[in-house]
Formats: sequence, structure tokens, C-alpha cells
Amino acid sequence: MVFESLSEKLQNALGKLKSKGKLSEKDVDVAMREVRLALLEADVNFTVVKDFIKKVKERAIGNEVMKSLTPGQQVIKIVNDELTSLMGRTEVKINFSSTPPTVILMSGLQGAGKTTTTGKLANNFKKQGKRPLLVACDVYRPAAIKQLEVVGERVGVPVFSMGNKHNPVDIAKAAMEHAKKHANDVVIIDTAGRLHIDEELMDEIENIHKAVNPDEILLVLDAMTGQDAVNVAKSFDERLSITGVILTKLDGDARGGAALSIRAVTDKPIKFVGMGEKLDELEPFHPDRMASRILGMGDVLSFIEKAQANIDADKAMELEKKIRTSQFTFEDFLDQLEQMKNLGPLDQILGMIPGMNAKALKGLDVNEKDIGRIEAIIKSMTKKERQTPEIIDSSRRKRIASGSGTTIPEVNKLLKQFKETKKMMKKFTEMEKTMKKKGKFGLPFF
Repeated sequence: MVFESLSEKLQNALGKLKSKGKLSEKDVDVAMREVRLALLEADVNFTVVKDFIKKVKERAIGNEVMKSLTPGQQVIKIVNDELTSLMGRTEVKINFSSTPPTVILMSGLQGAGKTTTTGKLANNFKKQGKRPLLVACDVYRPAAIKQLEVVGERVGVPVFSMGNKHNPVDIAKAAMEHAKKHANDVVIIDTAGRLHIDEELMDEIENIHKAVNPDEILLVLDAMTGQDAVNVAKSFDERLSITGVILTKLDGDARGGAALSIRAVTDKPIKFVGMGEKLDELEPFHPDRMASRILGMGDVLSFIEKAQANIDADKAMELEKKIRTSQFTFEDFLDQLEQMKNLGPLDQILGMIPGMNAKALKGLDVNEKDIGRIEAIIKSMTKKERQTPEIIDSSRRKRIASGSGTTIPEVNKLLKQFKETKKMMKKFTEMEKTMKKKGKFGLPFF
């Protein structure tokens, strides 16, 4: 889970202040020592930690906290503000050129996930109504061009390639001409992964830069490498003047050192974060929302955006109507599972809900395979069985279990849970009707 270790430690340190009616300077010092340790253990740059603690302490022992009725909450608010500031305060979007095509040069080390991220970025732009073109300039890594072509095909975006016998600078120039002829308004150039100490390859990417004059130079970094990622960013920035960073594998980063250090050390914004392996799991980076999640306050805005993008509003209205009239079937349930899966991994979604912090989720077994088993069972039912599960007798249960690769007890369990859920839905509907009636004709309804 994102920043799980850091999140838990910060929440523990700051949680102790909540219960205190009044704070002393000593209370703040003790909490800040724990916060400092948590940040250093998360592999956050030492200088960044030192400056962060200094700023928080200066504000925490001021009048706004000491004279507050809820001093503990005020300190948490200050930490939230400073974390947001540390990561850049606001979202920094891609700088699209007023005269297309917008050219984006992708750079980074080998193994950071650059080619996949290039495809994710193209997918993101395509959803915005753009016409992106991917350019295969990695002529060194075996199968790199093929990988980009596969990724391009999966997201429905064309790939410009001249094979691995041509110079990457010439390929980039030819791609620009191709984009203009075919009305591609975004050109994303996938370059070879290179070490920042490899002079020859660094010279090459500088030459590509000079040839195409990109609007954006994005550095792809593996979030799990911590401070090493920050050092790489500094080196690439010195040679290329990068305009932003994309952090990959943030979903597997329990520490958070890179995300919390990059902006402060390089003054370059994190523009996107990779939150999974799927090609739609690239998200704009919102410093304020990330700070809120780290401190266990949730991320309601991102949750709403995901829901709006992935849940069909008409289907939701239709479902509500079916629940109210007790017409909810297994087909509706299957449809809801599909829409829920579109929101992303369940632990990430739960992490966006205020109060659902890493500690609260630790004992929760969020098993995607369980959802897969439920889907398999429902899909093994006939249409009639999904609409009227009451007809599912022992022989039908045996057939459903066999067809779904599950067991009869698992089928029985799902049927029982579905029956109980329908009963509960019916009770809620009846309660709502009763309460509305009382509110109108009898006791006031609050």
C-alpha cells in the first residue's frame, strides 16, 4: 500500500497529540522527534527532513496552536500543510504547445518502467481527445521496439519505428515529419534507458533534445529506489533541464522517500504517478491529496473522480430503483463487481476513504482472487438462475461449482450472502419509507 510504513508512523506520532487538551513545547518536541525518525526511515533526504521539522516546529509552538481549543488537531493541520508544500503544493499539468505537435521526451534509467509508462501516458492523452504518436528510439535493448509496438496496440495508439539500424536522432526527426503529415498532436519519444554516468548515451539524448526541441522532458523514476531516485533526477536535470518527473511503482512503495524529496531537492514537479501495472493506472500527482492520504485523512476528490470516470450514472440510477423495488438480481451484482474493479485495486480505493488509514487496513484481507471466484460462480449460472436464484437446487449448485472451478460450499455461501443482502436492502427501503412518513405526518424526521 502507498506509503504504508511512513503513514502508520506519522499517524502514531501525531495521534498522541490529539488527546491532549493543552500542548507544551516539550509535547511538540517529542512528537517532532518521532516524525523526524519516521521520515528518515522512509529514506527522505536528510536536509529535506531537517528543513521540514524546523518549519513545522516554528509554526507548532506559535500562538495559532498554543491558544487553540484543539491544539493537537492544529499541529496535524500544520504537518499536512508542510507535507503538501514539500511535494509541490498544487498539481502541475503537461505543457501542451499552442502549435501542435506537443513533443514529450521520455528519459530515465533501465528498469524504471519507461516504455510501459510511455504507453500509459499516450493512453491518458487519448482519453483527453488527443491524437498521440509513440516513437521508438530505443535501438539498443533487445525487443524494446517490439514492446512499445505491443503497448501501442493495446492502447490503440500508432507507433513510429525505423528498426534498430538507424540513429535515434534521425528516427526522432523523421517521426516529427510523420506526425505533422498524419495530424498527430502529441509526439512521445521513448528513448533507451541509460545511466546518468554514461557519457555517450547522455550525449545522444542531448542530441535528440536539440533535434526536436521538446515541450516536456519527463524523467521516469522507480519510486521504490528512494533517495537514489533523487540523485538520478539531479544528474539528469543537470544535462537535460527536465520539466517533470513520473514516479512508477508508487503502489508498492511503503516508504515514500522519493516522492517527499524530489521537489525539494531538484525543484522539479512530480507530474504523474504509476499506481499499478495496467495501462490505465497512471494518475496525475496531487500533492495536497497525497499529504492527506499519508496522514490518514483519505482522498475523497480522487475517489469521486475515479467513480465519475468508471461508474455509469444511468446504471447507478437503474440499480437504485431495483434495490428500492426488491428487483436486484445476480446480473446486477455482476455488473457492480465489474464497475468496482474498474476503480482500481481495492486496498487503494479503501485508502482514499477518510479514516481508512494503513493501520486500519492492515488486518483486512483485500483479496482480488475472492472477487474473481464470485464472478466465476455468477457467470456459471444460467440467465434464469441469475434472475431467480431460488430455483438453484442441489444439482444446479453442483453444476455451477464444477463450471466455475469452485466448491459447492462456496456456491452455497454466495447464495446465502446474496439472500441476506437482499433482505437487508428491503429492510432499509421499508425503514426509509416509514421514517419519511413519520417526518411528514407524525414525529419530525431528522
